Amino acid sequence: MAVVSFSRILAYWADKDPEALALAIGERSVTYTELEASSNRLARAYESLGVKEGDNVTIALPNSVEFVEASYAVWKLGATPQPVSSRLPKMERDAIIEIAESSLAVGIDDELDGTHCLPVGFDASEFDDSPLPEKTSRYMKAMTSGGSTGRPKLIVAEQPAEMDPEDPFLVMPVAEPVLIPGPLYHNGPFLFVWAGLGNGNHVVCTERFDAAETLMLLEREKIVLVYMVPTMMQRIWQLPDELKQAADLSALRMVFHLAAPISQWLKEAWIDWLGAEKIVELYGGTEAQGFTVIGGAEWLEHRGSVGRPIGGSLMKVVDEAGNDLPPGEVGEIFMMPATGQGSTYHYIGAEAKADSDGWESLGDMGYMDEDGYLYLTDRQTDMILCGGANIFPAEVEGAIEAYPGVRSCAVIGLPHDDLGNTVHAIIDADGASISEEQMLEHLAERLVRYKIPRSMEFVSEPLRDDAGKVRRNALREARI
Repeated sequence: MAVVSFSRILAYWADKDPEALALAIGERSVTYTELEASSNRLARAYESLGVKEGDNVTIALPNSVEFVEASYAVWKLGATPQPVSSRLPKMERDAIIEIAESSLAVGIDDELDGTHCLPVGFDASEFDDSPLPEKTSRYMKAMTSGGSTGRPKLIVAEQPAEMDPEDPFLVMPVAEPVLIPGPLYHNGPFLFVWAGLGNGNHVVCTERFDAAETLMLLEREKIVLVYMVPTMMQRIWQLPDELKQAADLSALRMVFHLAAPISQWLKEAWIDWLGAEKIVELYGGTEAQGFTVIGGAEWLEHRGSVGRPIGGSLMKVVDEAGNDLPPGEVGEIFMMPATGQGSTYHYIGAEAKADSDGWESLGDMGYMDEDGYLYLTDRQTDMILCGGANIFPAEVEGAIEAYPGVRSCAVIGLPHDDLGNTVHAIIDADGASISEEQMLEHLAERLVRYKIPRSMEFVSEPLRDDAGKVRRNALREARI
């Protein structure tokens, strides 16, 4: 089977089975035939507002069928969808639209110079729903990232908007039920939705992540593959044991998790629950310079690893001078795609961090073992230097989150006149009664003394979003 443009891929599956379910989000469910027709109408509406081939279109909609309809409408015009959170502050949102030079912003009521805006719930029913002339977007997506600097940038995929509908994308099945419970403006959920629909699956999403609802959907929809991030896995694991044990997950073949490091205890818990063969992890950035993958059985032999590079991509670990480090020594991770530097993405609003040979870094720290398996420690910008010792927040956070009742946490460094920085823990334990003394006793059994937080605070709001992301810089600045 040859590749099919995203402008034709919904019709491809609708022609195979006009009644096949395509997408379910919240209370709304649509077939491939319905999604094809509604996105055709939207495409003509967008075209009437001046959207043309090669444009960027900002999509600021919440998780909804409307979000997916908008994405396909953009692809059908040969333009590039540029998703952002519907809850972004106006100043940050407008800055992104400005650097994207978007010709249209969907889900926004404001008036912006040079950019048409359409509100949530825009009605395109007056427009024709017949197929449009085939166009293939040169750049499949333009995702947003504030990164560790907090300044917005766009990561524009060099991949055109096309795929082989009968060839499973990565681990995606073909024409089966899959569940993506994450926010669609993030790269992972966005990628899994278009891949899921491109491979003819019944794609189920949630309006926002809820642990009990996700467990219910896994059972009710007989899901075969679910996208997860460690935050989701943590919240599901904290559900009552009787709820987890009663759930019939016999249809589930794979839990595919990515986007953030996972604590070893949590990974082991899921392996014990569902079986090692069902737990698969991917590491890599939106930039797609390189990826690693590891299955549960492999992980048990290389505990803590995120796997070995796949797809011909290369990775190395270097010291501050750029020298390659031997196995076991922590340094900065640099990557090179099989197709060479710059072949997988380009930035708008930022420059890649690269060495003189074209190897690029996302700022992650880690090491490799003798067998070439990669282990992550933390991001270079998040590392805490305390009294001359390097402390990686992810390790401390993993130990804290192992305490019953902890929903999420963030560990940051706060300035100290003598030590340079001290370790401070912000702990989300909504509804749980945890004292500082209990937590210190718990951590004393898991961490060397200098890594134990010298101060901590308890909060009742989530510290990570549904994509598992946390902005430690913002938390640190607020407390300073």
